[in-house]
Amino acid sequence: MTTSVSDNTRQLVESIYQQESRRVFATLVHLLGDFDLAEEALHEAFKAALEQWPDKGLPEYPHTWLVSAGRYKAIDSIRRQRRFDPLDEHVEAVEALVDETAQPGETAFESPVMEDDRLRLIFTCCHPALAADAQVALTLREVCGLTTEEIAHAFLTPAPTLAQRIVRAKAKIRDARIPYQVPEKEELPARLHSVLRVIYLVFNEGYSSSAGDSALRLDLAAEAIRLTRLLQELLPEPEVSGLLALMLLHESRRPARTDSQGELIALEQQDRQLWDQQLIDEGCTLVEQALRSGRFGAYTLQAAISAVHAEAATYAETDWPQIVGLYDALLRVEASPIIELNRAIAIAMCTGGLKHGLSLVEALLERQEMQNYHLAHAARADLCRRNGDMVQAKLSYQQALKLCKQEPEKRFIERRLQALIN
Repeated sequence: MTTSVSDNTRQLVESIYQQESRRVFATLVHLLGDFDLAEEALHEAFKAALEQWPDKGLPEYPHTWLVSAGRYKAIDSIRRQRRFDPLDEHVEAVEALVDETAQPGETAFESPVMEDDRLRLIFTCCHPALAADAQVALTLREVCGLTTEEIAHAFLTPAPTLAQRIVRAKAKIRDARIPYQVPEKEELPARLHSVLRVIYLVFNEGYSSSAGDSALRLDLAAEAIRLTRLLQELLPEPEVSGLLALMLLHESRRPARTDSQGELIALEQQDRQLWDQQLIDEGCTLVEQALRSGRFGAYTLQAAISAVHAEAATYAETDWPQIVGLYDALLRVEASPIIELNRAIAIAMCTGGLKHGLSLVEALLERQEMQNYHLAHAARADLCRRNGDMVQAKLSYQQALKLCKQEPEKRFIERRLQALIN
């Protein structure tokens, strides 16, 4: 971005980059068959936009303009590489693919109506030839544009490990020539689990950012919901409906989760009048349908837990024993320390269950994988506070504060800590 570009144009291009860049990238991967070349073409396209739009004006369809600009920049890059290394087989393969998608008279990329390449890209990134963790990491990085650090935090995995996982996954897709397409119907069920897992992590990053200045990333949450609706049309399975229900029920609480300054509000203090009843109704209906099918899984059970919260008129009226029972069922389907933590908190919220729940949380914190998870320490702090042990509550809040990477969450913990001191 040069200094000669007007502020208005720069702001416009930056806004379009935020809204469209991953869609443009997905289409470029489709056209070029290469992640790294598509990434380079994406940035070249936005550079061209900064250079041309001030004089020529904003195109009618910025997305299609950027795709075309990126493709032609990539073709130029391939031709340059060809001159330097005419025997490079990778360059030859990419060149052949670009030739296939650049036939004379082509008009598909001038049309405002384009196929959803992001859904194709998700299935490519979730191909069974890739390791499960690599599938999720690659999709979060390439489809949604999350940084390696954000993904590593979501995985509770060191960033260098995640970076290598992503590099290896991209190389695997390139070398194995994994197709960029939505699988045939008979292949979809086997591929579904990884795709749902990816979309759920995308939503989680939007609903509660792993790091940064904002607690929410509304673009990611909205994108995850949009992708799940598309997937439900493609494959109307109960667990797809369950995941959609889970996200809608979480999203229904978004208006009450932060105040006007963007500060977090605990569930106990949220104004339930602000919850979106239309989303709650849709979510609860989807949960009931999925449960009645008898073919539901972990997402439907999590959605059922969210439905219990949504149906409680006040925090005090929450049916905690029912939530504990649902967590018991969830653990039988998909055991994880995070689910165990949430179950322990629910037990603590039941009448007479505080000490038992606290002991379960403390036992979980003895596990190595939970020791760097700030929410586990925050949970212990809150339960110690409720139990009247302010010394231990303070120590756990301090540890949670050290591990937390999201600024609004840090300030929330600081307020809890300050309340103990006062």
